[in-house]
Parts: sequence; structure tokens; C-alpha cells
Amino acid sequence: MGQKLVLIDGHSILNRAFYGVPDLSNAEGLHTNAIYGFLNILFKILEEEQPDYLAVAFDVKAPTFRHEIYKDYKGTRKPMLEELRQQVPVMKEVLKAMGVLIMEQAGLEADDILGTMAKRAEKAGMEVALVSGDRDLLQVASEHIKIRIPKTKGGKTEVEDYYAKDVEEKYHVTPLQFIDLKALMGDTSDNIPGVPKVGEKTATDLMVTYGSLDNIYAHVEEITKKSIRESLIANKDLADLSKVLATINVDSDISYTMQEAEMGELYTEEAYVLFKKLEFKNMLGRFENKAAKNNNDRMGQCEKVEDFGHVEEIFAACEQADNVAFYVIADSKCDSDFIGVSLCYQEEKTYFIPVEGFVTKEYLTSKMQQVAQKTETAYFDIKKAYAYLQAEDADKKFDVLIAAYLLNPLKNDYMVEDVANEYLGMLLPMRSELFGKDSLVQAYEKLPEQFVDYVCSQAFVIYKATGVLCEKLRETQMYSLFRDIEMPLSLVLYEMECEGIKVKPDELKAYGEALTSRICELENSIHEQAGENFNINSPKQLGEILFEKMGIQGGKKTKTGYSTAADVLEKLAPDYPIVSDILEYRGLAKLKSTYADGLAAYIGEDDRIHTTLNQTITATGRISSTEPNLQNIPMRMELGRLIRKVFVPKKATYLWMRTIPRLNFVFWLICLPISS
Repeated sequence: MGQKLVLIDGHSILNRAFYGVPDLSNAEGLHTNAIYGFLNILFKILEEEQPDYLAVAFDVKAPTFRHEIYKDYKGTRKPMLEELRQQVPVMKEVLKAMGVLIMEQAGLEADDILGTMAKRAEKAGMEVALVSGDRDLLQVASEHIKIRIPKTKGGKTEVEDYYAKDVEEKYHVTPLQFIDLKALMGDTSDNIPGVPKVGEKTATDLMVTYGSLDNIYAHVEEITKKSIRESLIANKDLADLSKVLATINVDSDISYTMQEAEMGELYTEEAYVLFKKLEFKNMLGRFENKAAKNNNDRMGQCEKVEDFGHVEEIFAACEQADNVAFYVIADSKCDSDFIGVSLCYQEEKTYFIPVEGFVTKEYLTSKMQQVAQKTETAYFDIKKAYAYLQAEDADKKFDVLIAAYLLNPLKNDYMVEDVANEYLGMLLPMRSELFGKDSLVQAYEKLPEQFVDYVCSQAFVIYKATGVLCEKLRETQMYSLFRDIEMPLSLVLYEMECEGIKVKPDELKAYGEALTSRICELENSIHEQAGENFNINSPKQLGEILFEKMGIQGGKKTKTGYSTAADVLEKLAPDYPIVSDILEYRGLAKLKSTYADGLAAYIGEDDRIHTTLNQTITATGRISSTEPNLQNIPMRMELGRLIRKVFVPKKATYLWMRTIPRLNFVFWLICLPISS
């Protein structure tokens, strides 16, 4: 035997994956668990089989010849769940994008198409692996046709394999006899009636004894059990009908050829786009080589420049260019993290300039500033680049991140790779796919060639996307919003981050001590009321104390014990002092961990907290604050309000005036103004 064909029973495997994989959905709300599970099974099979040909068969909604002879065929099946139904066309779209042959034909079931293709391939001298969750296909098994049935055990997918000998070993019948076995016992899933009173064990015994349905009826009077004998005699028509319904047509009139099923490049550009849209991030590594080739084709040459004279020439050319894209290569503002810059001012070539020799950080930043003063420059997340640009005027600068956010504010996160995909149709592997959790410094040391390609691709996308995004902003009448409000605001936010918010470390420490004192008081009170010491932070122990030992009514029992969620306890607090104390204890414990201890970790040597102000996170346009979050300073309880005394405010008229266009942000400033 030579070449190999893999056949997949589409609906069967998709259905098995749907029920075997926990519910998943992407950012658009599309359920994806069936597709994800199907692809995992597909990749597993392909790795094991290494086939030359591949095809997937699906059922169509049109009636088949079986419905014509028995109108109730499959009549007991429940409608497909909507969460699964919506994944079927997407699954087909993914397979088409991967170049996989999809076979479906009105009047035939997928089983008929699969059986026919399997037998044709066997006749042509091929080995066949037919993958299905439906044991009906065991009747097709032979010495060269292997039926592969995936099963999920302990959360892992295992595959049972059946050649003809394996069918005989497990079911005591040959693959062809398997048809008669099913004709006798019926099939509730397909609503094949079978012979009443004949179950699987009886049917197997009859087949082992007589060998075929015809021979059973030839010797029906010899069957000693009266009820079985009489049922067989009375229901011969049902037995014959059931055999027709159960028989897969392995000589169907189908037009698909083996050439159409020939394996090509699965990891195509179109498939990559769909995998990213479906958010199958751990599968994107399979596209790495394809993505790299695509990028090289689009980007032209990536060059690492180490000669000082060449660097000078490049920056001189940048000053004469219409537009220059800069990508600052650093994970933080520390000098040790600053690796260099990549830049692009023409489609044919992108440059990576590392900090080496005469090329220092100071030299590079001064050159970037000179270019920014003379021509249009573009960045991704310009707020991070302002540190290297002396935070100068934003009029001639373009932030690809802000532009992409304005065009689609519903997306909760944007990376350069997302912009490349959405606006340029480019395949870019994510940083995590290339370097894992390594820092940029570590990535440069371990994988220098891949690193150069990566940083150059960032600059190239910024360069190419600038024109596209400008046009999109004008089409949507948002260019003025971008240029007159958002870009100036980015500079304001940067200045605010640099300025920071002044705090009183000693008062914060005293505040934490006050919280600790009150928390200890509450802990003692709770233990005293409970009559024993226990872990108040353990929902299991707390539930047992409140609802079993103390017998408080209103508890909700769950699989893991009683619920002690806030909504449950708040209903009980007015009547039970211990519950009221527990709620206060929880609130103060959160204040201590989040604010008293949490904020202390962010205080700099200047006694200021330099939070990050996010301009492109919320769909509503509201500014958000992270590391730390200063938007949720508590107000509900007295000890919570006291934390506001830790901050040292002052009037910030200049900054307020500059942010008037974002009224929501002005309100935020009023609530927590820039400090002295």
C-alpha cells in the first residue's frame, strides 16, 4: 500500500467536540468550543497519519433515500442547539480557508460519501483512516480502512482504532455482519426500528449462531425462546427495512475525486486571519513559517544597522522623508531596558538600530527628536514614546493605537499585530508566540535574527497603517476628533503621569495601622459570637459556622458548601450582628490589601504615585487608571473615606483647561486633582 487518505465525518466530530470542550466564545460573542475541539482532533489525526489526501464530509438538510422509504428516519432526533448550529458554517469556512475538501450532497448522508470515498481509495491501493464518532461506519472497516473513533477520557481525547479484525474481536461480527446486527437491534439515535424485543445481546447471539439476517430467518423455527421467535416472524418487514436503513451506500454517485482531496498548504493566510478572529491563540504557532514568509514578502528587507556612519545617513534620509515610523524598543523606562529603535520611512526597507558603541540612548533620542521636528512621525502608543521625544507638541505626530481605538472602541485591547491583520491583511506572530515570557532584552540575546524581524515588522506596520488609518478617520468624520482632541490629550496624560499624585506615606502607614486595629477588633467579636475560632476568610468554614452551628436561616447550599457571597450576607445583616461584623471585616480587609498596602508599593522616591492613565481602553471614551487604579478610591464607609486624606491635592487649572474637550476626564480630575 502506498499513499494515505484521511476522511473526517464533519457533523459527528463537531458534535462530539461541542459536548467535550467547555463553552468558549470570542470577543464578538461567537461560540467556538466545537470548532476548537474539531481542530484539535484534526491536528492530532494529521500528525499521527501524515496523509497525502484529506476530506471532510457533512450532512445536508435535504431528505435522503432513507427518508423516502421511511418517513420517520431520524425522526426522534432533537434540533441542534443554537450554540452548536452557529458554529457549523464557521467550521466550513475555516476548512475552506485551509484548502480542505468539503464533501456534501443532497440525497446522501455523510456516511454514504465517506464510505464511497474510502472504498474507492482502497481499490486504488491507498490506506484509509476514517474518523467519526458514529459506530455505523464500522461496517466499512477492512484490512486497509481503519475507522478511528475519538473518545474523551479524563478531559483528554483518545482514539479507538478499528480494522476489520478489531470489529470482530469486540463485537463478534465482521464489518458486513455489523449491518445485520444493527438491523436486528435497531438504533434509537437514527430511529431505525429493528425487531421488537431483540436487544444488543440477543442480536449478537443470533448473529454468532447463524451468521446473517437471511440465515436467521431460514432457521427461525429453531429459535427456542418463544417471544424472540414470534417477534422475528411477525416483524420480518421491519428487519428488512432496518437493514436497508442501516446499510451505508459505498457505491454512491458522487462527483468528488481524489485529486480534489490532495493535501496542500493548510496554514494559509486566510486561515490565519480566521484563527485570530476566533482567538485560538495557542494554535497560531502552526502558522509561524507562513507568517514569516508573508511578512518578508510585504516588508522588503529588514536591516540591523551597526555602522555609525550608516546610522547618520539613515537619520539624514528620515529628515527628508514625508513620514517616518518609530518603534522604541524598551520594556520600561530603565536605561538597561532600552535596546534601540526600529524605523521605517520607505516600503522597501526597515531598519533596526541598536544601542552599541557610538550609538547611545542619548544619541538615538536626540536624532528622533530632530526628525520629529522636521517631518511627520508615527508611533504605536505615543504616550510611551514621549519620554524619548521631550514630550513636545503632538501636531505633527500620529498614534496608530489611538486611531485604531477611535475606529473600533469596542475592542478591549489593540496590539500592532491586530492593526496589521485588520487594516493591512498581514500575518504577524504575536510577541508571546515568538519569545514566550522573555523580556525584549532576553529575546534579543536568545533569538537575535527573529528579534530583528519582529522589531522591524512593528515599525513597518506603523508606517504602512498610518495612511490607511488617516483615510479611515476622514471617511468616518473622526479625523478632527483624532487630531484636535485625542492627540493633544495623549500629551496631557503623559505629563500627568510624569507629575504624579503626591501622597503622605506616613499617613498612609497610619491609615493601614488603624485598619489593622479595627480588623482585629472585628475578628475577636466574630469569634466570640461564633463560640470558636475559625478562618473568617474561608467560605467553607464560614458557611458551616453561620448556617449549621448557629442555625441561621436563609443559607444557600452549593456543591462546595454554603454560599457566603455578599448578596446572601447583606440580606441577613440587619438581623444578625455577626453577619454585619463579617461584612465590615471583609470591607476593611479589602481596604487594607488594596489601598493601605497596595498603594504603598507604588509610592516613588518623590513621594508620588505615578499611575498609568489609559486613553484607549473603555468603549465609552472614559479615561481609566491602572498600576495602581486610582478611580475607585472608596467613599461608602468612614474608614474608606479617610484614605482620601492621604492624597495632597492642589489646583490644576492649566491641565484642566487643556482637557476640557473630554468632559468626563475633567470630572475625574475634579474628583482626584493633580497634586502639588
